[in-house]
Amino acid sequence: MTEEMVEHVDNNQANKKPCMLATAGKDGWPSLGFRASMMVWDKDHLAYWERGKKDGLAHIQENPRVLVMYRDPEARVSFKFYGEATVYESGDMLEKVWDRTVQAEKDSDPEKKGCAVIIAVEKITNYPGVVQQEK
Repeated sequence: MTEEMVEHVDNNQANKKPCMLATAGKDGWPSLGFRASMMVWDKDHLAYWERGKKDGLAHIQENPRVLVMYRDPEARVSFKFYGEATVYESGDMLEKVWDRTVQAEKDSDPEKKGCAVIIAVEKITNYPGVVQQEK
């Protein structure tokens, strides 16, 4: 991922431009929701703290393919990250993601009932769909 991508994604909540996560379950029906805790985990992965545990999480457990979109119209920047998500409800990865989660999201889950999600990114495009990076 480029430095520009890291800068925008890692500051999505502070900049009030949260990432959006698109999922679909086995039945094919989509779900779309904001994930202000989204972060660049490393050069090949995104991560976020899933505190809602609603349809998006159920979809990931049925179908791990996801799409994450970041858009900042003022900066004229947009990215779509295509990948496969893995859910961690306990263990070392859960703790590591929690430790790197922005404080505002931690404050929204004071009892730490959420889970960690790591997304292995396979392809990144800009908003019109031009491939920026691909494995």
